[in-house]
Amino acid sequence: MSLIEFYLKQLNEESITTRKMLERVPNDKYDWQPHPKSMDIRRLATHIAELPTWITMTLTTDELDFENNAYAQKNVDNTSQLMEVFERSLIDGRSQLIPANEAKLDEIWTLRSGDVIYSKRTKSEVILMTLSQIIHHRAQLGVFLRLLNIPIPGSYGPSADEMNFAPSEAEV
Repeated sequence: MSLIEFYLKQLNEESITTRKMLERVPNDKYDWQPHPKSMDIRRLATHIAELPTWITMTLTTDELDFENNAYAQKNVDNTSQLMEVFERSLIDGRSQLIPANEAKLDEIWTLRSGDVIYSKRTKSEVILMTLSQIIHHRAQLGVFLRLLNIPIPGSYGPSADEMNFAPSEAEV
């Protein structure tokens, strides 16, 4: 299996769990945040939904310079809009995970803000980082949803909500 095929497989597999998690965001909680230093659910969920587009950006550019590329997050006010962003982002990310791009994976990609360089990695490493970011932020969203008493879907097996799990006294 080529790396491109592996990344496509991973994106497709992780998208199933990500979709289940994003679908659970309640329309009336988009401004909720668990702590002043935390993102609100709108920002976090939209970030997760947009992350697959980083695959395209990585394979079609050599860098992202925050100083010259102001980010404007998509305006999402409900879960229907959120899911539309996610589905479009998946199409976008998948569009570049094609055999012809295998040769680009060893090229260097830079993340910077003007003269400040945050990282220089191969495009392959950036794609892996993007997949990891999806998983990482999805887990954050799971904590947010748990704090709101919203049942959590399983990621790599059933969740406690799906198993009707109650912790024993020893676990409490």
